[in-house]
Amino acid sequence: QAQLVESGGGLAQQGESLRLSCKAPRMILSTFSAYTMGWYRQAPGKQRELVATIAPGRTTNYGDSVKDRFSISRDNGRKTVYLQMTSLSPEDTAVYYCHAKSGTTEYWGQGTQVTVSS
Repeated sequence: QAQLVESGGGLAQQGESLRLSCKAPRMILSTFSAYTMGWYRQAPGKQRELVATIAPGRTTNYGDSVKDRFSISRDNGRKTVYLQMTSLSPEDTAVYYCHAKSGTTEYWGQGTQVTVSS
């Protein structure tokens, strides 16, 4: 079983919302709580880019293109990180990857496709 399992991707119309979830089924709760969790995305022909991160203390950081539209949150009890995406545009179309990092240890999810049509 993978360390990180994403869900919630799919098709959306411009202006709609989607919520992505990322669970860490193999991590124990205290381990998950210590990780900085994040979301990155990669569109066809482009480099992977930061979407948002949330630190153990819940400090958040967002990529410039998603500020004020996306919101990252975490539920340590469920070992899950969420990405609430609003006001979606076709430019948000990409594979979205969940990421976990603590020190030199990091994990990536398998990715979930988000496609936004105009």
